[in-house]
Amino acid sequence: MDLDLLRLYLLVGLLLHKAVWEVMKRNRGARASAKPAARSLQVTLVKAVKVGILLGILMQTMLPDILPLSSSPQGLRITGAVLYTAGLAIAIAGRVQLGDNWLDIETAGVKQRQTVVSRGIYRFIRHPIYAGDLLLLAGLELALNSWLILFVALLTPVVLRQAIREEQMLVSTLPGYNSYCRRTKRFIPYVA
Repeated sequence: MDLDLLRLYLLVGLLLHKAVWEVMKRNRGARASAKPAARSLQVTLVKAVKVGILLGILMQTMLPDILPLSSSPQGLRITGAVLYTAGLAIAIAGRVQLGDNWLDIETAGVKQRQTVVSRGIYRFIRHPIYAGDLLLLAGLELALNSWLILFVALLTPVVLRQAIREEQMLVSTLPGYNSYCRRTKRFIPYVA
């Protein structure tokens, strides 16, 4: 596997991921009907962390191996590329299928006329964007032969906590969400 080509693939995938989010966010513009979140220090901090993580991983795709896991990383790189691709596809499919029902993580809430999305990937899991992004990040770090994969392990409980908080809010405010939760798994179809 050509390392420069792999790095380019990872970079293009990250840019595609970000482009899908930004285009869909802009397209919903005037259609968004949730109350805007107050510009609190917490919201600003979450946005800054998101930007910092994005810039960090974009830079990482252009740098030599950082904290290499292995001196012979070919198998890790292939496994990582497969996981990355699956995560990218899952996250983008989740975002597209969620459509106008989506809000940024820092502005989580329930929109007027929001409905339970239970088609496509949402038939199987409730949080494909979170699951896809974690898989994407784990795959990226493996593909880049980096011990920074441990960061993904540390990030996972934070994402799980956020998913649980969102579910609690949706169960109490969105008709049909409780029933949807009983039919689906949180992150891994038929498992968890």
